[in-house]
Amino acid sequence: MSTYSEAGVDVAAADRFTESISARVTATWGDNVVGTFGGFAAGLTIPAGYDEPVLMMTTDGVGTKAEIARLLGRFDGIGNDLVAMCVDDLAASGAAPLGFTDYLAVGALDTVRDEALVASVADACRLAGCALLGGETAVHPGVMEPSQFDLAGAALGVVERSAMVDPGQVMAGHAVVGIVSPNLRSNGFSLVRSLFNESDYQRPALGSSLGEVLLEPSVVYAPAVLAATRQVPVSGMVHVTGGGLPGNLPRALPHGLTARIDPARWEPAPIFNLISDHGRIDPAEMFATFNMGIGFALIAEAGRVTDLICALNEHGHAAHHIGDIVEGEAVAIKS
Repeated sequence: MSTYSEAGVDVAAADRFTESISARVTATWGDNVVGTFGGFAAGLTIPAGYDEPVLMMTTDGVGTKAEIARLLGRFDGIGNDLVAMCVDDLAASGAAPLGFTDYLAVGALDTVRDEALVASVADACRLAGCALLGGETAVHPGVMEPSQFDLAGAALGVVERSAMVDPGQVMAGHAVVGIVSPNLRSNGFSLVRSLFNESDYQRPALGSSLGEVLLEPSVVYAPAVLAATRQVPVSGMVHVTGGGLPGNLPRALPHGLTARIDPARWEPAPIFNLISDHGRIDPAEMFATFNMGIGFALIAEAGRVTDLICALNEHGHAAHHIGDIVEGEAVAIKS
């Protein structure tokens, strides 16, 4: 007689894994969490102080950066990548993150790896100021190799309706302020993996190994961005993910306006030059694929640029006036 365990799914082991992560998950819970760990769902009460609260949701994954983590056995920063991809999307709408759920798919359970992954998600949720309400760990024998995994998540946030970011507020003459990203975050790794092989990840690069540099965790911008914009009003916000500045800035602009960006105003991290030189990649392709050292951008009146940069500095982030809003249709990156 065949059993579920013989088919590759050990339910008892899955239960033990769930129990092993309970403390890390519930450590992110505050008084606004409703429910119990291990239940079918958990809920949140909306914080006080909102007149017309709007709930916002977003979902994303780590992408193929997870494959480099698998090859190197390094999982401690992957949670930052997942949480940042979701909560920084919320921040771009002006929403503060409240709760998070994750979905971990594996070829076979690996207690050390899987606990490290969930712990990294929990740590990133605490950094972002949101509760990790729960999630799902799915075992896919015969579909995924035992060592393979994929990680995705969803975030719930809240924003006052009157405070929601509206592209219609952006005007020609407004300035673009970019927040520095020290690494690739979680985007462009399909191109990276096409340029380097597994042995390349072990070779020295930039004071470490190439693999360690590539796996540097994403910065979680949401807390600083939301705090800074409470001090200085902005007309637009942009989470710079896949597609880079040219692909993401238009999402925050009204029809007929675009951005003129001057790359001479900041210095990208050395990893970008390493990738460009190794793959002989055209600068336009680099900007269309990677964040090129700007992980988040804010749009504000020109007269508020200094105040905004100072506010971001106060909250731990270097920022620069990287360009301006002008009439046009396509984002222009100066050469």
